[in-house]
Amino acid sequence: MSGSRAWIWVVPLTFIIALALTVAPLPEWAAPWRPEWLAMTLIYWSMALPRHFGVGVGWGLGLLLDVATGALLGQHALGFALIAYLSIRLHQRVRVFPLWQQALTVGGLLALHLLVVLWISGMTGRAPGTWLYWAPLVSSMILWPWVFVLLRDVRRRWCLALS
Repeated sequence: MSGSRAWIWVVPLTFIIALALTVAPLPEWAAPWRPEWLAMTLIYWSMALPRHFGVGVGWGLGLLLDVATGALLGQHALGFALIAYLSIRLHQRVRVFPLWQQALTVGGLLALHLLVVLWISGMTGRAPGTWLYWAPLVSSMILWPWVFVLLRDVRRRWCLALS
């Protein structure tokens, strides 16, 4: 089953795992530093398989995250659609970068997503009052090389038919 039709369940499984990691409870001291698991997974699949995962998938995942976290409906969807679009536009450049440069690029994409979410939260009067709002950006950039290597191995093992 490796490589043929396995991607039909493997890729959605990576998104489900990322969503579970995003909503899983953490200790109070670690919660602000929770990485943007779902956004990083979306960025990876948008760059690795841009013909199959794009703005629509980003929008859908964002809506799913909005529902799962109780956020304003469409808040994360807009940010995810934007980073999916930019990931697809930049995928040929970013894929050849060393991992540390990829982490910086992913940091820029995640900063844009966080800015969109902050902007919408600010317009609705629910803006965070502390710099810890930006902590997931730092933790995500640090974890990006491992996320990239793990998802690349999954893609190479299970998704050969899509490449």
